Amino acid sequence: MGCAGSTPKVDENSKMLKKPKPWKHTQAITPTQLSKMREEFWDTAPHYGGQKEIWDALRAAAEAELPLAQTIVNSAGIVVSNSDMTLCYDERGAKYELPKYVLSEPTNLIREP
Repeated sequence: MGCAGSTPKVDENSKMLKKPKPWKHTQAITPTQLSKMREEFWDTAPHYGGQKEIWDALRAAAEAELPLAQTIVNSAGIVVSNSDMTLCYDERGAKYELPKYVLSEPTNLIREP
């Protein structure tokens, strides 16, 4: 237990978050298509294992700016194996793999007018 106002202990095994490296989708996609892919992933991910609360925290972190994302994963007890959040574990050792398309936009995203 920490004192009031103390910062949560960061797991030594957990890495500091970094922006994902630029990546290219197999074919150019629109923001609408990217959004649909992300929704489908987040809707189905909890059915493949892990805890719903951890999936919810990962989604919140994936959609947040880096400082807030770091706070979210630390508070949820998520161990970040890859600093871009593509591979994480919960405190029980369950594995959570996130595709790059939920973490950042591809370099070949088609800008809609």
